[in-house]
Amino acid sequence: MEQARIDRINELARKAKTAEGLTEEEMAERDVLRREYIDSYKSSLTAHLDNTYIQHPDGTRRKLRKKG
Repeated sequence: MEQARIDRINELARKAKTAEGLTEEEMAERDVLRREYIDSYKSSLTAHLDNTYIQHPDGTRRKLRKKG
């Protein structure tokens, strides 16, 4: 995710905490940006875990696999 989008999420979060609050359009934009951020984070974490191996005491390595 681009840094500019993260900055915008933070800007909207700061504005939401003020007495002014957010407009309906800004709330919708915030929701879209948050979903995009979460999806990006999940994708990055999944890619990282896909390349993770567990090394056993006997020296064998086994790829980490998803549970049920």
